[in-house]
Amino acid sequence: MKKKGQFTFLLFALLAFSLPSYSQSAVKQAPQDFEITMQQPTLYRNLFLEAGYSKAEINRKVEKAYLDLFEGPNRIYFEVDDSMGYVSDIKNHDARTEGLSYGMMVAVQLGKKEVFDRIWRWSKKYAQHQEGPREGYFAWSINPQTMKKNSEGSASDGELYFITSLLFASNQWGNNTGIDYYAEARRILDAMWKKDGTGNIYNLINLEHKQISFVPESGGYNWTDPSYHLPAFYEIWAEYAKDGHEQFYRDCADTSRVFLHRACHPVTGLNSDYTEFSGKPHPTLWMPEGFRYDSWRVPMNITMDYTWYGKDKNWQEDYATRFQGFLRSKGIDTFDDQFNLDGSKPEFILQAGGFKKLRHSLGLKSTAATTALIGNDKKSFDFVHALWKARLEPYEDGYFDPYYDGLMYLFSLMHLSGKYQIITPQHY
Repeated sequence: MKKKGQFTFLLFALLAFSLPSYSQSAVKQAPQDFEITMQQPTLYRNLFLEAGYSKAEINRKVEKAYLDLFEGPNRIYFEVDDSMGYVSDIKNHDARTEGLSYGMMVAVQLGKKEVFDRIWRWSKKYAQHQEGPREGYFAWSINPQTMKKNSEGSASDGELYFITSLLFASNQWGNNTGIDYYAEARRILDAMWKKDGTGNIYNLINLEHKQISFVPESGGYNWTDPSYHLPAFYEIWAEYAKDGHEQFYRDCADTSRVFLHRACHPVTGLNSDYTEFSGKPHPTLWMPEGFRYDSWRVPMNITMDYTWYGKDKNWQEDYATRFQGFLRSKGIDTFDDQFNLDGSKPEFILQAGGFKKLRHSLGLKSTAATTALIGNDKKSFDFVHALWKARLEPYEDGYFDPYYDGLMYLFSLMHLSGKYQIITPQHY
């Protein structure tokens, strides 16, 4: 879904029920676009350590970022009753499947089982549809005061993160400590495979194109959001879901890699927030094409795939060089957070939290820094040092976003310190 701007429910209704269908040729594995390289044993680099910071201060920085978001005075995590909790997009006064599932991923990566369980219980009770055509899917936005759904429809990336974090929780903690994490992940996946268009509800993944949909219903099933493309997660599903669709998930991972080649500008590396399955920008009723808030996640997602699986290293290393070079040309401490794809300043600026301005945002500064993990170019440490010096605090004009800026910041600190990993099954 639209992550950071003011995204009205009227627009979502238009999206879910009025968008036309599109027909593009499927993006398959293409030798001219994609080359699988031999995967090496996964090693999680601590780039902060390589950049000269001590283990103790690195651990303190990650822990502080976690505490700020989950326990501090500007926290985005709130506990409910004695067994539930939720993550809130504070400025938009709601709880979104994006943030809920991100919170679960943070919790499982950092070993915070109680937080993970609380968020899952809340999400299942208040956001997950228990019957009807959407059964198993989640309403993308909930009012945390009334616990009512602001919208019935789903944002496909929320389910993507829910499934992956539940599989990781199953591997980390087993399934006999109060929640059967594996069964909960399979419930979402099994429900997904039953969606055949009845009630205009579809699979999260467009089956013809083998790409994640923007929303799994009506016209939103026929285009995508580049920041939803997480090939590494499909590899996790293929390995641990064990639902009989292993080859399909591996095909989706490879297809996403091909898609990202086409969606990212050949010079700047920038992508549009929304695109067709071909990678061509998809303008919407609420904004024209452009690199904006959703797109901040793309460099981090590409980095994750490089670090975890390394199947597309040549292109990913070239992408990182181009993307870093572009941002560096705009000033390592001054680059804006929204662009036209060619790198020029956009006429349309997407607002957030009542502010409509370009700024040097912590969220993009964070995800850009993760690309220093791609390759071994010491020159990219300038991004690492810039992130180390950054702070999660209000901007000079008073704008403050601990939700999106904060989560991108925490995720990026975890990546750069080697704390964001594939969680393999433990022995019980």
